[in-house]
Amino acid sequence: MASLFISLYMKLFFLLTPFFVLSVFLSMTEGMDVPTQHRLALRTTIAVLTIALILYFAGNPIFSTLGLTQDGFRVGAGALLFLSAVSLVSGKRQRPESDDDTDPAVVPLAIPITVGPATIGTLLVLGAELKGTHQLVGAGALAAACLTVGTLLFSASAAKKFIGHMGLSVLTKVTGLVLSAMAAQIIFTGIKGFLA
Repeated sequence: MASLFISLYMKLFFLLTPFFVLSVFLSMTEGMDVPTQHRLALRTTIAVLTIALILYFAGNPIFSTLGLTQDGFRVGAGALLFLSAVSLVSGKRQRPESDDDTDPAVVPLAIPITVGPATIGTLLVLGAELKGTHQLVGAGALAAACLTVGTLLFSASAAKKFIGHMGLSVLTKVTGLVLSAMAAQIIFTGIKGFLA
């Protein structure tokens, strides 16, 4: 169980694109004092955790209601994840602006920056394919990954000084490479299941 938790935690951590999220958070909070940054980071963490867990447990009901197969959804989610990975590696991923009427912790920081379309699809598939105790382990790993991203945002100022702008850019591209490999694996699993 420990090895499953660690494996899922690492995948989910990269799935949440933490370093891209951190760079957007830093640009949005430029000029804010530290307590205001901390409050925004806390609200963002709660929003991401809540949304991610709801999506994680919603996979089976959504698939059964819409009549979709897991393998078909794997191919679609994998394709979206691959496009997201390419945008991270190329540095062309868009940074949505927040509306004045919405809480920036929810839109755009939680959705779509941290939990975007590719993340939504992957969480639905992951939650549907894990059963019983494994699903609970996955939920724990997801919660831990969300809290790690939250911790990164909470210590954004220190992280910026330690990593630097160039370091953030490199780590974002590395995240894109990891996500592209995950996307390929999800697509191949979906094709294999479909053909079988």
